[in-house]
Order: sequence, then C-alpha cells, then structure tokens
Amino acid sequence: MFGGLTGLTDSKGTDWGERMLNTVASQTIRHLFTQSESVEVFVRCYPSSKLLQGSIDSFKMSGRGLVIRRDFAVEEMSFETDAVAIDFGSVLSGKLTLKQPTQAIAQVILSEAGINQAFNAELVKKRLVNLTVPSLTALSGGKPVSFPEIQVQLLPENRLRILAKADLDNGELVPLNMTVSLAVERRRRVSFQDPQFDLDLVPEAQREISRTLSIALVEILDNMVDLDRFDLDGVKMRLNRLETEGQKLIFSGYAEIERIPNTSQQAKS
Repeated sequence: MFGGLTGLTDSKGTDWGERMLNTVASQTIRHLFTQSESVEVFVRCYPSSKLLQGSIDSFKMSGRGLVIRRDFAVEEMSFETDAVAIDFGSVLSGKLTLKQPTQAIAQVILSEAGINQAFNAELVKKRLVNLTVPSLTALSGGKPVSFPEIQVQLLPENRLRILAKADLDNGELVPLNMTVSLAVERRRRVSFQDPQFDLDLVPEAQREISRTLSIALVEILDNMVDLDRFDLDGVKMRLNRLETEGQKLIFSGYAEIERIPNTSQQAKS
C-alpha cells in the first residue's frame, strides 16, 4: 500500500501522497479561520519516498480573503516552512501532526477597510470604552471615558492618520485628528510613534482637551496591538518589518510552529 502511495503519479508528475498531503494540510489550515476565500498548500518533497518517513523539504501556504475570530479580516497570508517532520500516519487519518517544531517565513497583508472593521470587534472595543484611567477621568469629572468612533487611513512612509471621537460621558464628543508612525517593536508589537496633531478642524474651545485625549489614545493603541494576544494555539507570529503600500499594510516576519491547531482558536483577552 505505502509503495503505491509514492509510486502513483498523475499526468503532471504529482505524487499521490503529496496530493493527499496537500488536501489534508489545506483542510487543516482552512479550519483555523472563521472564513476563507481560498487556502492552498503546496508540498515539496524529493524524492517522494521521504514522505513515508514523514520528511518534507518544505510546504508553502497561501490564503486570500481570510477572517480570524469573525472580525479580523486578512486580505492575504502566506508562509513557507523550513524542512518539516510530520507523522505520516496522521495524514492517512485526515490530520496533520508535526513530529517537531518548525519555522516558516510569513507575510500578512491587511487592507485599510479590514483594519477599520477590526475597531468594531468586541475584543478591541472593550479596550476603548468605559475607561477609568485617572489621567482620563480627570478630564471628565471622574466619569468613564470612551473612544466610540475610530477610523484610520493608511499613508505613505509607514504613517497612519487617525480620526476619532472621545466621549466624556457628559454629552460632549471631542473630535481627534492626528497622524502617527507605525513601527515594529520587539518583533511582536506594532508601535504607534511620533504623533502629530491636526487641530485645524477641532473647535477652538476643544483643542487643548483634544490634544490631551489624542495623546491618551495613542498610548492605548500603542499597548494594544501585541501579537501574543492573537497567537493561535501552538503558533507564534513574529514580525521583522512592516510597510504601507497604498491602502494595504504589509507585515513580513516568521511563524514559530510547535503544532498545528485542530480547530479555530480564540484570541487572548
């Protein structure tokens, strides 16, 4: 039977075992996402007989139109592993199990629309509403402060425009308008730096408080986008660089894969 797995090829010379692994891996990875437009896996294994020992030279995944945790849209994601050791028996049972950890070069592309959609996610909103930080409540007479509306616009040279409103829980909404620089910190956190405030469109009576609230919002966002909060079980993402390109935000880095999760995982709160 095993000899047949590595001996049968189709008209394109693709080994039956590799095609089966492609199918199993695609199905396994697809289940990591709430939604996916397409997920494809390409296995490289030469000679194909190595597959019986669970040895693969590499495999490459590319996905498009992905949604994580129902609210976090990823326009494109791709990764390519180093050599991989798998349990070939698990493939025969329709699963994909690693014998040892591996690393993959990864790229993730987010759209401006997807980023704005993420601000409506419950995981994000709960960090932006009913805040009782002393520096904020001092501005609102001791009442909680919220940032109910946030919209971003990607700019050239890794900059981001943030348009927001702050609710002081007293019937007053304060408009915020600023730009920040995006950077990678410690390979796992997206840092919001060098805020520049545009107060021309803010009523003069609100400009000082708008500036203060803008500084506070930048600090909140700067501590929010930490990849460790969003790790899948057994998979850690690490960033080397990011860049803005039109209406896209492109992350390049790598993934440390200890095991392949079996089902969609919840992001850490």
